[in-house]
Amino acid sequence: MKTFIFGHKKPDTDSVMSAIGLSYLENECGNHTEPRVLGALNKETKYALDHFGLDEPNYLNDVKLQLKDVSYHKGFFANEKDSIYKGYQMMIEEGLTGLPIVKNKNDFTGLITIKDLSRNMLHEEGNVLDTNYDNILNVLDGEEVLRYDDEVKGNILAAAYRSTTFIENINLSSDDILVVGDRHSIIEYAVKSKVKLLIITGNGQVKSEHLDMAEENKVNIIRTSLDTYHVSRILSLANYIRTMIRSYNPAKFLDTDYVDDFIDINNKLKHTNYPIVDKNNHCLGLLRLTDLSEKNPKKVMLVDHNEKKQSADGIDEAVIVSMIDHHNLGSITTNMPVDFRNMAVGSTCTILYILYKERGVEIPKNIAGALLSGVLSDTLILKSPTTTEVDREAVEELSKIADVDYKTYGMDMLKAGTSLEGMSKEDVLYNDFKLYTVGEKTFAIGQFFTMNFDEIKSEMDEYIKVLDDVATANDYDFLALYVTDIIKNGSYILYNTKAQDKVEVLYNNEVSEGYFIDGCVSRKKNVVPIVMEMYES
Repeated sequence: MKTFIFGHKKPDTDSVMSAIGLSYLENECGNHTEPRVLGALNKETKYALDHFGLDEPNYLNDVKLQLKDVSYHKGFFANEKDSIYKGYQMMIEEGLTGLPIVKNKNDFTGLITIKDLSRNMLHEEGNVLDTNYDNILNVLDGEEVLRYDDEVKGNILAAAYRSTTFIENINLSSDDILVVGDRHSIIEYAVKSKVKLLIITGNGQVKSEHLDMAEENKVNIIRTSLDTYHVSRILSLANYIRTMIRSYNPAKFLDTDYVDDFIDINNKLKHTNYPIVDKNNHCLGLLRLTDLSEKNPKKVMLVDHNEKKQSADGIDEAVIVSMIDHHNLGSITTNMPVDFRNMAVGSTCTILYILYKERGVEIPKNIAGALLSGVLSDTLILKSPTTTEVDREAVEELSKIADVDYKTYGMDMLKAGTSLEGMSKEDVLYNDFKLYTVGEKTFAIGQFFTMNFDEIKSEMDEYIKVLDDVATANDYDFLALYVTDIIKNGSYILYNTKAQDKVEVLYNNEVSEGYFIDGCVSRKKNVVPIVMEMYES
């Protein structure tokens, strides 16, 4: 099973590049992983990916349990031209009471149940056959004598009384299927009448002259050791199983449907058997409620976060293999022990640099560029107060491998990320956005880097309206956007109107929208701790 590696929602450069870097490392160590992202990438990250020729990771909607993660009966279905008898055997062998039916390239057409089979055997008229030659052979354990038609359709008749009486009273035609024992006069009458199929019971013999006549009239013949009564009773089981389908639109589910949704629907329908199909209506198998006891939850590795609200939806349903982060401890808990690496450094990509060294894996040029981009982004080209000597060491070595001047490249990358071209007010807010929980309160902090605050200042009223609307819609107790000026080495704060008193508490001042906080460049170090302290006090 593939393990997904991803960072937090509203991904930034560090979270994306650390996912890419960890995936490459794990795959080199023999594991099967894939980097994913939980949202759209910002301009800065796209610039870095393009610069080093890296593909953008695929989007991951959630890690909730899906029906494909359940051990249902995969590959369990019958073709519409299989016999009823074969369908019955399949259900008995698997201990199941339902059987999906398909046609062509596994196109789902319907469902039969053991109740349908019982009803068919007890109440069907039993005088019509719609099947093929092989199905009849298999059901009767018969011997092929003459075969001219693969498809066999007609009325079933049994010669169970005196030959003279039968010949005098029964008009045979090419639409008839006759079951008869070693009665040569009736056999002769049947082949002369050009019946569709002649079934000889009790291993009876066909005279050579009758066989020649049957060949001339192209009469199909099967011989079986079963007696006439037995054949008459079971012959209908040779019918195509499609003849039993009562409903062509039974309740079915996609393999991508969520387990929780399936349980809710099942509680209303209370069926026993549910066909599973893909998006093209190709049947994949059969699901029973009892199958939900055997689940194969998704395996994930988390980078650059350990806060539940920042992670993928359904994270509680996944198996967390490891977490690598450089933030404070969050709210994610696990049922089983996991590999957890948390270091007080400026970037998760710095930790990845250390892991490569520890595992003795060579860092290729493009991966070095990815890791370098993450460190430079999170440390503001080593100017952030979160920067450590380990970060500086990582930048020095990674820039050599990537063959770039980190100061020039870093500034170009940050410039690419500060452009407002084509961005809405919401885009700016969500460019680098994180949620936090303290008790029952949720607050959110967005951060946007700029080299010209005037672009935002000129439309500040519109930004505040967006903050107010978002805070109200999501019931955020406090919502702030820190616009970090790379040149001035500080941040301008914008916040939802109702949070005015909280902002004044934070900065012990009568502040207003657009207030400049000198030296505030790190959300992790300069913002989140004081907000947490405010709530806790």
